[in-house]
Amino acid sequence: MSLARVLRAVGAVSAISLVAALAACSSSPTSRFYTLSGSDAATRTAAPASFYLEVSSVDMPPQVAKNQLVVQDGSAQVRVLEDERWASLPADEVRRALSADLSQRLGAIDVYGTPHPEGVPVYRVKVNVQRFESSPGRRALIDAVWSVRGVNNQAVLTCRTVAEQPVDAGYDALVAGHRRAVDQLASEISSGVRTVSSVPLPVAASASKAGKVTASVPAVLPCPAAAMSANAASPAQ
Repeated sequence: MSLARVLRAVGAVSAISLVAALAACSSSPTSRFYTLSGSDAATRTAAPASFYLEVSSVDMPPQVAKNQLVVQDGSAQVRVLEDERWASLPADEVRRALSADLSQRLGAIDVYGTPHPEGVPVYRVKVNVQRFESSPGRRALIDAVWSVRGVNNQAVLTCRTVAEQPVDAGYDALVAGHRRAVDQLASEISSGVRTVSSVPLPVAASASKAGKVTASVPAVLPCPAAAMSANAASPAQ
């Protein structure tokens, strides 16, 4: 075979390889991104709020603290989906959705990390998600321990919510189930904020007969009725 024919044959093989590579790239799956933040929140005015919230960063189990959706196929099997992703880390998605939901339910403003005027009541919300489970076609589950503390009245409330929502097949339905679970969590936390806000401001520290100053003890409140079933099911601490 002449050198020219060899070069033509090599060129043809290279061209075929290039076409195959381009076809493979064009047929690669496209990543899809999901968010827990709803788009149907009511429009709010800029009127001053009667009180503020501080919804701090949410704690999330490390096995699901990634952008990829982590789904359960069985009791002990999980899959990390490279092409199905959260728009931001799940902890940020839950915090953002909770902040928007609580602000709308309570008519408050979330001022976490933001300076705010003095003299207005502030309620700090902390959420520790202990389970964030995604089972397509079965359920979306958020099991969280949360607390509300009144900065002004020093009252504190700590509760647990187990929000389990049945879901249809498909990842859109799964994410919608997690949105409903966040809504349930926000509903119970908003009840907790109302409970904490009902506690009057503590009286000034008083001096005992021995001359020692006795400080007021923060009130420890019972959980709202909606969260009592979850707390009754948990072991005593």
